[in-house]
Amino acid sequence: MDIFAFPPLAALLDAAYSGLIALADLLEPAVGVSAAALAVILVTLLVRACLIPVGVSQAKAEQMRARLAPRLRELQARHKKNPERLQRETMKLYTDENTSPFAGCLPLLAQAPVVGLIYTLFLRPEIAGHPNALLAHQLAGVPLGTSFVGALGRGSLDLPTVLVVGTIVAIIAVVGELTRRAFRPTVPAEGPLASSGAQRMLGALQYLTAVFALFVPVAAGLYLATTVAWTLAQRVLLRRRHPLPAA
Repeated sequence: MDIFAFPPLAALLDAAYSGLIALADLLEPAVGVSAAALAVILVTLLVRACLIPVGVSQAKAEQMRARLAPRLRELQARHKKNPERLQRETMKLYTDENTSPFAGCLPLLAQAPVVGLIYTLFLRPEIAGHPNALLAHQLAGVPLGTSFVGALGRGSLDLPTVLVVGTIVAIIAVVGELTRRAFRPTVPAEGPLASSGAQRMLGALQYLTAVFALFVPVAAGLYLATTVAWTLAQRVLLRRRHPLPAA
């Protein structure tokens, strides 16, 4: 089933296509065939700029969770034999503090539709019944609709594709490592997350985006690389403005 056959979604996809084509045409005299790649990066920056207020609320939520951590540990120790009571008391604590354990998740959810749109724009040979001109655009000689895994499966993987996708994956992985080092999670004294194996698994989650970039078109990979770099820079700045309480 093609969800973009649904008229509202088809219209949204066509509007996104028209906007990206218009921006690429505007940039083409300056950067040539890489215009669409630069357009994707600029769109990413625009999306992230619109999400700055959400990022601020995310930093405040992280600060609040760190402040509540000692009280949560007290509740866990007091009611560890009564899970239902522990859940009630935990939710009451969050309610009293006018926050939520899920606060700060919105940036990830808000970006999902944008990633989906870019993924679809560089995957379909036709958009709203007309040829998809975006597929003719390239980055360093690699079509923006090319994915590493797709090219490998077709037997068409070449050196330019390896270099372009490898660079994107390397950028995401380096940013992930910097993020892991700069924002190490607090290790609980006990519980399922206290084991070294659980901590290694949580650390590995930073690199899932890099693995994901191997499966999506180069254009979507550019979006991912740009957004993780923005996220790291934004978190560093906001951590200074909203520091966590001393341990």
